[in-house]
Amino acid sequence: MLEHTKAHPTKNIKIQLTGPANKKAQAMEALISLGFKEVSDSIPWRDAFSDLSDSELVGNILVGARQKAGLSQKQLADITGVHQRHLSEIEHGKRTIGKKNAKLFAKALDTDYRVFL
Repeated sequence: MLEHTKAHPTKNIKIQLTGPANKKAQAMEALISLGFKEVSDSIPWRDAFSDLSDSELVGNILVGARQKAGLSQKQLADITGVHQRHLSEIEHGKRTIGKKNAKLFAKALDTDYRVFL
């Protein structure tokens, strides 16, 4: 005869929902009344990259924006008039970007210049 195996009780579950934004408060109220609570596993993005200096972080953002636009360093340098060597130094965290260059890169990469500052 088979014996029952010990079942591990599941005390808590995580749920993820999709629905109308205007009903979120009502849904949360209902779930809280049933014993659920809102938790977040997310962390601020700067904490995720705490090992990078500010200039390295800006460089990584610039590389990502450039690659998303499908441009090489040379192409971005030609569009913006910034020397490719300077662009490389910014991307590697060896040179600060500055507001002027941030605006040039933002225009060429179709983004807000403040993401680079």
